[in-house]
Amino acid sequence: MERLRGDRTTDDFERLLSGRRFDATVDFAAFQGIDVERVVRRLGARAGHYVLISTGQVYLVRTPRPSPAREEDYDGELMAEPPAGASDHEQWAYGMGKRGAEDALAAAFAREGFPSTRLRIPMVDGERDYHRRLEGYLRRILDGGPVLLPDGGAHRVRHVYSRDVARAITGLLGRAETFGRAYNLCQEETPTLASLLEMVAGLIGAPPRLVAVPRAALEAAGLDPALLSPFSGRWMSFLDPGRARRELGFAPTPMSACMAAIVAAFLAHPPEAPPEGYATRARELELARGARAAVPCK
Repeated sequence: MERLRGDRTTDDFERLLSGRRFDATVDFAAFQGIDVERVVRRLGARAGHYVLISTGQVYLVRTPRPSPAREEDYDGELMAEPPAGASDHEQWAYGMGKRGAEDALAAAFAREGFPSTRLRIPMVDGERDYHRRLEGYLRRILDGGPVLLPDGGAHRVRHVYSRDVARAITGLLGRAETFGRAYNLCQEETPTLASLLEMVAGLIGAPPRLVAVPRAALEAAGLDPALLSPFSGRWMSFLDPGRARRELGFAPTPMSACMAAIVAAFLAHPPEAPPEGYATRARELELARGARAAVPCK
């Protein structure tokens, strides 16, 4: 295996890839239309079957937001740009950038038949997730203290397992019927966050101590709800995997199995330092002891 290292936004792209031809190209790092346009312009047919890893966030910049979002919900009115510096601006920019990449790819397919497929994925769970999102919950369960859930964790979640994404990619490479198409990849199951964490606690063998706290109370205490509970962010897509099921035969791993694998991997090799969001743990425990609004999750 040969590894090429360079900056795709510079002349490195053409210098390193000049004269090379590939059976397939899987692009996890195209975040703007210009990123895709450079691939089409510089590689063209030499890219082989080009697969763009996109995001469910392309639906979250729609107005109104579709939920669950189907592939045909992509088109429609978009939300206005939030003010620069606003908490939502970075997330909005990410969704809009990914839409730019998708639009450039769709245009290349319409114009010249550029063989490509777009995969839209929500939040990804997996062993050694570098975002360390599930790990934050695991550490809180293991330390024996209550786990604060913004507004009780009553909202439903629909993620995807990293191994399922990898299997879907390898399974569709070279399939001409997927050219020009977009697919949502996600789990079939839609548990509430509270019930998901109860499952995780059961896998650890620890009693779940889930405490509901109003989002406003957390913010008033100087706590970022999305840092202490990453699965409670406002920018979490909720997708419909029907097309991938029908056309790709996509069959996600049952949530109990993927959670068991993730928990086992963490317990076998826990990182020495906790994730960033765990730094506020002492303040969370203080709030849980003193806030009258805090009640056990049902």
